[in-house]
Amino acid sequence: MIGGHLKHEIISTFYFEKTLSIVELSSRLEKSVPHVTKAVNELIEAGLIEESGHAPSSGGRKPLMYSLKRSTLYIVAVAMDQLYFKITIIDILNNPVIPIESHELKLLNNAEALGELVAIINDCIKRSGIDKKKIIGAGIGTPGFTNNRLGINYSYLQPPEDESLLSYLERELEIPVRLDNDSSLIALAELKFGMAKGKEEVMVINIGWGIGLGMIVNGVLFRGYTGYAGELSHIPISESDILCDCGKRGCLETEGTLKVVTDKAMKGIKQGNISGLKYDDSPEKMSEAIMIAANKGDQYAIELLSDMGYKIGKAIAILIHIVNPELVVLSGRGSAVGKILLAPIQQALNKYCIPRLSEHTDVKVSTIGRKAELIGAAALVMENFGKPSSARKDKIKEQAI
Repeated sequence: MIGGHLKHEIISTFYFEKTLSIVELSSRLEKSVPHVTKAVNELIEAGLIEESGHAPSSGGRKPLMYSLKRSTLYIVAVAMDQLYFKITIIDILNNPVIPIESHELKLLNNAEALGELVAIINDCIKRSGIDKKKIIGAGIGTPGFTNNRLGINYSYLQPPEDESLLSYLERELEIPVRLDNDSSLIALAELKFGMAKGKEEVMVINIGWGIGLGMIVNGVLFRGYTGYAGELSHIPISESDILCDCGKRGCLETEGTLKVVTDKAMKGIKQGNISGLKYDDSPEKMSEAIMIAANKGDQYAIELLSDMGYKIGKAIAILIHIVNPELVVLSGRGSAVGKILLAPIQQALNKYCIPRLSEHTDVKVSTIGRKAELIGAAALVMENFGKPSSARKDKIKEQAI
């Protein structure tokens, strides 16, 4: 489709930076101006890049600016949690081609989940009318222990024996696929387009059915030695006897997540707690109703979320003591009630943090939170555009032997 490593780099750079001059592009890619100019001209001839006017001038000749051309290449973005997933298709300028769709898909102990996921993605592409040859990849965020290097999820979505999840998806979807942990993708979105852009040390909290963590260290996404850094949900924060899915007790996941809040609300409403909330047996709809009610001032919903915020704050205090970050970003689904969570989180930090460590750490609510995982999924595709995955490299080596 597009020849040459440099051309892939150019398209990827324009995706993240939007508009650049040849000199700016050359500087970012650390390539010579003539080399970059030649590649850009070839991409213009291919109909993928276009001139977008002149830059403001501080004196002298105004440089000509370039950008990607819309409606040429597309990305499938999928954001999953344990019970539901969202999907959309965007063009190369990050404009949605179809509205974001939400589908119920329970992952735990569901042998049919992978087949259902593939069927829905293929149906979505078919309904969009987009030729698969124009889709440069699908980015998929999954909960649980996801090894993005090997293309394996050890928690859910098990493919047939002797095949990685990545290779199975690429075979069934017939497009390149990139996989990563949901919280890592949310952090990637914040790093590329959100509050973490241009910052060095940032902890991004993914508030959802679990509590995930994306770690930005030295300005890049930190994954840890085996790729599983950021399992904040399983930090032990209490002496509770509640058993977590991981097999341990006292985990944050058993006390401070939207799932816990939703379960408490459903039980509380049945028991007659005074609230404007109406019972719904759908956890997804119930959790949304709780957040809407809290933002409208419902006292019961606010109390439930405040308790969650305090528990999250206790976990953040541990992070601050270990990492000493510049910024903590509250992202993911729970960012919809971020303003309500800020006060109890700060209360916990006041109690559990050494002031000298926490006084220079800001806690802020993401401005892209609800869409962060989808944005991160697309960014993952573009960040690796033109590069074979490690799993694909291994397959190529095997075929060459």
